[in-house]
Amino acid sequence: MENIKLSELFGKNVFDDKVMRERLPKSTYKQLHKTIDEGLELDPSIADVVANAMKDWAIEHGATHFTHWFQPMNGRTAEKHDSFLSPTSDGRVIMEFSGKELIKGEADGSSFPSGGLRQTFEARGYTVWDCTSPAFLKEDISGVALCIPTVFYSHTGEALDKKAPLLRSMQVIEQASLRVLRALGDHKSNKVISTVGAEQEYFLVDKRQYQQRRDLIFTGRTLFGAMPPKGQEMEDHYFGSIKEKIGKFMREIDIELWKLGVPSKTKHNEVAPAQHELAPIFATSNVASDQNQLVMETLQKVANRHDLACLLHEKPFKGVNGSGKHDNWSLVTDTGKVLFSPGKQPKDNLEFLVFLSAIIESVDKHADLLRLSAATAGNDHRLGGNEAPPAIISIFLGESLTEMLYHVARGEDGDSFTKEVMEMGVATLPKLKKEVADRNRTSPFAFTGNKFEFRMFPSSGCVSEANVIINTIVADTLNKFAEELEKSEDIQRTIKHIVRHTLRDHGRILFNGNGYSEEWVEEATRRNLPNFTSTVDVLPALISEKSIDLFGRNKVFTEVELHSRYEIMVEEYYKTLNIEARTMLNMAKTQIMPAVLNYMTQVAQNVSIMTSLGQFNIDPQSELLGELNRLFNGLKKSIDALEEAHTSTIQICDGLEKAKAFREKVLPEMEALREVADALETIVDEKIWPIPTYSELLFRV
Repeated sequence: MENIKLSELFGKNVFDDKVMRERLPKSTYKQLHKTIDEGLELDPSIADVVANAMKDWAIEHGATHFTHWFQPMNGRTAEKHDSFLSPTSDGRVIMEFSGKELIKGEADGSSFPSGGLRQTFEARGYTVWDCTSPAFLKEDISGVALCIPTVFYSHTGEALDKKAPLLRSMQVIEQASLRVLRALGDHKSNKVISTVGAEQEYFLVDKRQYQQRRDLIFTGRTLFGAMPPKGQEMEDHYFGSIKEKIGKFMREIDIELWKLGVPSKTKHNEVAPAQHELAPIFATSNVASDQNQLVMETLQKVANRHDLACLLHEKPFKGVNGSGKHDNWSLVTDTGKVLFSPGKQPKDNLEFLVFLSAIIESVDKHADLLRLSAATAGNDHRLGGNEAPPAIISIFLGESLTEMLYHVARGEDGDSFTKEVMEMGVATLPKLKKEVADRNRTSPFAFTGNKFEFRMFPSSGCVSEANVIINTIVADTLNKFAEELEKSEDIQRTIKHIVRHTLRDHGRILFNGNGYSEEWVEEATRRNLPNFTSTVDVLPALISEKSIDLFGRNKVFTEVELHSRYEIMVEEYYKTLNIEARTMLNMAKTQIMPAVLNYMTQVAQNVSIMTSLGQFNIDPQSELLGELNRLFNGLKKSIDALEEAHTSTIQICDGLEKAKAFREKVLPEMEALREVADALETIVDEKIWPIPTYSELLFRV
């Protein structure tokens, strides 16, 4: 494997365009591409031909089974494997795979989260082939399987997954973008594609230590753990030399992903100890979403082979950086134009001005939905510090671009985007042109040259969720602008009008400063920007009249589908905290309390022996015993308080009220229990402490 050329390795396990061109009849290939490229309805007559070619290719690569691979609303992937075997009349078997099996499969819709859309007595669900995302082969210890990307629908026609709404939103943003381009005189572009590059942050810890932490196993994060003597304050891990063991892991990750056609481009150490990042090259939104699911699955699978555990939780360790998934979003045409590329003279780039104005209006009008897309119980621990953006949505454009927009709005010429040359004081260094804008690591939605980086998204999430919302809100605004432009007799004047009114009505969303500062919180309040610090606060936004109208008008979600997703998010929140609370209680009562008692007994025995000898000063030992006793009593008190809060909260019937109670009553008691347990960890003999510490987890890989 090490000697195989990358050009030969990349896409080896993908039924991609090259393979289709080689294996499909020309007429079938053309018909399939009409569906993929032009968004036409799939002709069922070609399905048998494609299925047979897929089967032959897969079997040649060792496949024995096929599966419809889909993304239910639990944020993970699902697959049911069927073999290619088909019995014959003479008792033998042949390998078959029909067009019907390719196009449609069935799954139990009631066994996945459905928000009430499916019940056990009406469980039918359908998986339907997404021909715009290529099929691929998965290799593991169980063999090789052909995976066919699909969407998942109920028997009554509602989407039961995260991918179908993404495909709908991609269609909507394309149609709206083309309307604007046509109104601006572009009659060459026939497609506008929403693209995504999803950076993935993660932690790696020793598998044996992971297996000794019930909190990591059940919740993905450490519910107990005192800070080690050294954290990330020396700033020596970021981009640091990669350890050999981690390097071997990363090498295998690259190989596995490249075989699957995932263009893994960048790998490096992140800021926190034991934290790392992987970034791919951009892809079409639905393909990027599929690929990111494969990235997360591959990270955890390969980590296990290397005696490691990969943690994808947003805040696995209190006190150090959390993990996000930066969603780099843009729009490109089939003619090669990047619609968010400002060019040398952005004030004269009419397309750029319109599309940028659409972003500003959309994000301001629907800041609640953008925040909602990143709302999880885990992400609540991460937002607002350690390089994670705050919960307040704002847009960073940089001073130069912001100033240019205001010049356009006022009808002024303004300055061009001439780049300054950087002087570094060393004659032998090449002269570099300074970028027109700095980078703002505290901005939730930052312009980065020709794209926008949504930095708020959680590391364990399915990127479809963010991009459904971004596509839809921007498409809605573009359609509004298109109506103005289509009626216009003076395009330039209309665009200046759009820019001026956008800045007047929505300029409050622009912020180029420090998003971590208290001053920004106060300023955001003055600007009347929403600040949803908790998932529970923002959940109702999904089923507001405004949201129902927005998604219904653009045919991305029906009202029923929105309510189902709302119910799932509410349940997911309180179920997460319920599991965390129960895990804390279990660990505190069966691991931490016995360990502290054991150590207290040893100290008490020491005090007793020293007292009986009568010749020693036992004040230090007595003081330690007293501190242990004080903290132990506090531990027991906190356990009782958490148990009481949990018992009363779990009995609440209304979903949102239960979620609020978990946040307001249970979560504070969890924090209180952690505080006293972490204090005990700092004085109990490390040989007696029952769980691996942060020092072991973060620094012994």
